[in-house]
Amino acid sequence: MNPVRPIWFYTYVLKSRKNNTFYTGVTTNLKKRLDEHNKGLVISTKHRRPLQLIYYEACLDKDDAFRREKYLKTGMGKRYLKNRLKGILKEAI
Repeated sequence: MNPVRPIWFYTYVLKSRKNNTFYTGVTTNLKKRLDEHNKGLVISTKHRRPLQLIYYEACLDKDDAFRREKYLKTGMGKRYLKNRLKGILKEAI
């Protein structure tokens, strides 16, 4: 009997190594999506390559993942990431 594997929804944040900007998104396949970003297959990040995955969260509920994405794009969400990722963000300075 095969156990049913849950579908995870990943909210992720990428940092452009070219201009230090951030991109936040949601996917069910984090590795594949990162590859798509770095191959230039995503219009919104095509000109910001190379991109580095700096943060992600996993949710079992799609709506929760999209709510989290929306939050991370707000001023409070950006402040949360700044405090949470002090080490990685300090490297850019």
